[in-house]
Amino acid sequence: MSRGKTIGKSVLLILLILILSLFGVVWFDFIGVIQAKKYFAPLYKLLHLTPQTSVSATEGNELEFDLYEDRIEKRLEAIDLEKEALAISLKEIEVKQQLNDRTAQELKDKEKELQEREKTFNNRVEKYDKRSENIELAVSRFNGMPPADAVNILSEMDDQDVIDILNRMDEIAAENGVASNSGYYLSLMDNKVAADRIRKSLNKTAVIQ
Repeated sequence: MSRGKTIGKSVLLILLILILSLFGVVWFDFIGVIQAKKYFAPLYKLLHLTPQTSVSATEGNELEFDLYEDRIEKRLEAIDLEKEALAISLKEIEVKQQLNDRTAQELKDKEKELQEREKTFNNRVEKYDKRSENIELAVSRFNGMPPADAVNILSEMDDQDVIDILNRMDEIAAENGVASNSGYYLSLMDNKVAADRIRKSLNKTAVIQ
């Protein structure tokens, strides 16, 4: 008898625990702490109850999160576009720099070429001036010595030097209004030598003209 009462009390206690547990689950679901509405929907409908729901709040959070993701995505896209524009600008700058370097090198080469030409021209002018001075000195010396001695020296000299000296002798004589000794010098030279030098002198004059 006592054992039967004990078993009965145990059964009642277990039932009470189950009822309280079930009530607790229903209550927590009703107030929105847990999500079990689909299981208790018939019970709510029978009791004409409207449980608390966080769907609207969740949807709001999801919408806000989506908007945040969209903003992040747009910012990343803007950054990518800025990177592409920067890369294009850097490429254009690189191309312009290469063009400027090539132009600068061409100008440098032209400047060097002009300097070489100027140097060559100055050397020629200096050489010409030096030769002109030597010819002037030779003419002065030849005019100051006996014609026979002058002819002996001229006969041993290079034809071009003799031609330049005799031509300058003619120019100086013309400037001073006196007769030149060049013809007389040629007359004292060997006929063949004199003829060759006269011919070369004429050919040179023809080329210059």
